[in-house]
Amino acid sequence: MAEYRFIEPLDAIFLRGNRLFGQGSAPGDAVMPPWPSVFAGATRSWMLASAGLSPAAFGAGKCLLEGPLGKALGTAEEPGEFVLAHVTLGRESDAGVEVLYPCPADIVISVGSDENISVDMLEARALPNGLHCSLALPQAPVLRREARGKAVSGYWLTSTGWRRYLLGEAPAASECIHQRELWTLERRLGIGMDKARRTAAEGQLYTTDAVHLSRDPRVGFVVAIDGVDASVLPVGPDVLRLGGDGRGASIRSMPIPGASECDAGRIMQSRRFRLVLTSPGIFSGGWRLPGLDTDGSWRFPGGRARLVCAAVGRGQTVSGWDLATRQPKPAQRVAPTGSVYWFEEFEGDTDALRNLSTTGLWSLVTENENQLRRAEGFNRFIVANA
Repeated sequence: MAEYRFIEPLDAIFLRGNRLFGQGSAPGDAVMPPWPSVFAGATRSWMLASAGLSPAAFGAGKCLLEGPLGKALGTAEEPGEFVLAHVTLGRESDAGVEVLYPCPADIVISVGSDENISVDMLEARALPNGLHCSLALPQAPVLRREARGKAVSGYWLTSTGWRRYLLGEAPAASECIHQRELWTLERRLGIGMDKARRTAAEGQLYTTDAVHLSRDPRVGFVVAIDGVDASVLPVGPDVLRLGGDGRGASIRSMPIPGASECDAGRIMQSRRFRLVLTSPGIFSGGWRLPGLDTDGSWRFPGGRARLVCAAVGRGQTVSGWDLATRQPKPAQRVAPTGSVYWFEEFEGDTDALRNLSTTGLWSLVTENENQLRRAEGFNRFIVANA
């Protein structure tokens, strides 16, 4: 069972992507929410430091781990059973930490003439006869609503809205939170340094984004750590290094949130479901899920279904810095978090889907499987009612 931790930065943090600064004064935009690999590296280093071991020595292969810690972390080249099962935001309330979720791609939030927001969901529909387009699937994600409105972005769902969404219902407007209530960005100025002369480097003026998470209410990151014996995870509050410059962040255990699941009985009756990515998907076929045939048939251990529609955001590129080898990680194209896939003609049992969701889509990858990316929490998803 996954262990949940709440990570709260002590000050502003730097969460840069893989874009270079380029010419002088070029900005370093923040990636928010950051990739799961940021937290995988931070928590693995925290586990090593808590055991009195050097993360640098571990990365250089000079530290051989044994026992439960060795089973969990393995080596820098061959990770153990450690898996970052989920990363998202959370905010403190009187009842504890409420888990928040980014809006999936099939949710459309609009602002009307009265400045109030409305929430609608895309529907998978076959195109009318005679209408053709470049879609690779037989159905298209369609928005049907009576009133006009301007689509807006940047919203997150509360836990209540997320549960409603997984059941195939549109969340209420009160269950949507704009990101400006969760964090703000501050552009900061930096100057490159000449290490030999210990002076400012000429022509290396740059700016970068600092992320300030809300303090009222207090907002932090919720991480789920799986594949680790609870004995190697400190229970009490502690501090770890997070993001660029290794800024300090507090980390503490939190109660396991109540499971939000779809209605399995409805899936068995309708033979339809949606697959929603909860982390970026690294697929050799671009947006296409691993295990997907050219005719749309999707096979997985214990079942099969037919893909009829997909709502996938603009492709992203993930990279990062490998602290063990002191070099950039390979850049990889990913399907973004929140991408939605509609399936019909489901054959099998919902337990097979549930088992697949606990391990991610890695069991369907037949080539170029990256064990490090698997441990970092990519290719994770959840099943929702269609």
